[in-house]
Amino acid sequence: QVQLVQSGGGLVQAGGSLTLSCAASGRFASNYAMGWFRQAPGKEREFVALIGQWVDYADSVRGRFTISRDNVGNMLYLQMNNLKPEDTALYYCAAGPSLSGSLSSVEFWSWGTQVTVSS
Repeated sequence: QVQLVQSGGGLVQAGGSLTLSCAASGRFASNYAMGWFRQAPGKEREFVALIGQWVDYADSVRGRFTISRDNVGNMLYLQMNNLKPEDTALYYCAAGPSLSGSLSSVEFWSWGTQVTVSS
């Protein structure tokens, strides 16, 4: 089992920045790819970014968001710059041995944290 505990999030004005953090613990946690997904009200959960053997971003956040991981592999971060109102969503940390941009590839989820961007 892998446990994911995230922190960060909150309310920010458009154009502002926020950083999300996620702490992973449990067996094999440091070996798994990790990433971020988000779900806006009334919409399906969607891929945001992942880091494993490669780094990938959704087109909607590429150039504005940066995903990173510490050397041990137990801490995951998402630096979000130039935030837009459409970035408002519940953000989830995710992990899995074969993590990709698909929801079905996620084996472990965090509880989620709210990010609200005001216009």
